[in-house]
Amino acid sequence: MRLPADAVLLIIDAEEPVGAPRHGAGDASEVETNIAALVAAWRAEGLPLAHVGRPASPLAIPPLDGEIAIVRNATSAFVGANLEARLDELGATTLVLCGTLATHALEASARHAADLGYQLFVVADACRAVDAVDLRGRLWPAEDVRALALAHLKGETATIVDVATTLRAATTAKARQRRRAGAA
Repeated sequence: MRLPADAVLLIIDAEEPVGAPRHGAGDASEVETNIAALVAAWRAEGLPLAHVGRPASPLAIPPLDGEIAIVRNATSAFVGANLEARLDELGATTLVLCGTLATHALEASARHAADLGYQLFVVADACRAVDAVDLRGRLWPAEDVRALALAHLKGETATIVDVATTLRAATTAKARQRRRAGAA
């Protein structure tokens, strides 16, 4: 995985802890810890971040001054918000997505971003899902729901990656930028 130094970490709806009653049972992964690790790495490297949340829902990791903060009023973070314009101001061409829900706002935002021409990476172990019941009444565990949602995005829409790989890529991207600046 190779990231440019303008790769934006796009955090979708990182608001409630796994298993919060509003959404039902969540997956057993350490999604919140992984999102926090990504945010810490992006901030430490001085890479751009964008936080997306719903109206009146406090973000688990509040944005710092200078970080993009968008209120999402539609399923996609790009509808009815100025997210695309804010990303254009940064010159962003690559987005790294994480957050919730893998089958809802995260997936819709990923598809929309791909249609807008962004290169996308989705961090699998930093995406949350919840249990789902299909039309036949079968209960699907959150881990299976997440795996299927990511499988739908894999390839045509996004490259699916893990947190460890993404953290290394973020550090390498900034180091490359520093080397280039020093050589100039």
